[in-house]
Amino acid sequence: MGKVYERIDGRLRAFIEQQKIFFTATAPLAGDGTVNLSPKGLTGSFAVLDELTVAYLDFAGSNAETIAHLRENGRITLMWCAFTGPPNIVRVHGRGEPVFRDDPRFAGLLEHFPDIDVDAHGLRAIIVVTADLIRDTCGFAVPFMDYREDRTLHGDRFRREDDDTLSAYFEKKEHVATSIDGLPGLPLPLPPRA
Repeated sequence: MGKVYERIDGRLRAFIEQQKIFFTATAPLAGDGTVNLSPKGLTGSFAVLDELTVAYLDFAGSNAETIAHLRENGRITLMWCAFTGPPNIVRVHGRGEPVFRDDPRFAGLLEHFPDIDVDAHGLRAIIVVTADLIRDTCGFAVPFMDYREDRTLHGDRFRREDDDTLSAYFEKKEHVATSIDGLPGLPLPLPPRA
């Protein structure tokens, strides 16, 4: 049924890269802290960097729980489900880090995402995840669902923003600079690109 993998390659990598949506899960260290689960899925916003490292683009939104949790403790799980084809669920448990726009590594990491217009989505950071445990399970109970297309709403909303107006948008949101549990979130004003 389930299997543990030493690396992300071959059939496993192909499966991950073919999925249209994945989920991220993080939590603060506090036992009564808020667990966060987020869907991700804009085409071109995910990349396998090497056999143990993946990354995804963190775009504008009304909170920054994942960033806050990663800044505090680095724990993250990514999950992909097969909604078409043979049933399968893949999880990558690991350590994540938000690489902000003013980080010297940012430009090099951004080169892994050539198929998406990052300026249309209010790019905040690149989340880099190093795998500690890679595993799959059957996915027998996951329903079949058909992908039609990406929604255009996010790009339609944020492509008209520049760094100043995007920072102003984030500053108005209660849980962008600080998480629900009071942890530091996205640095504001938004750091310029390095």
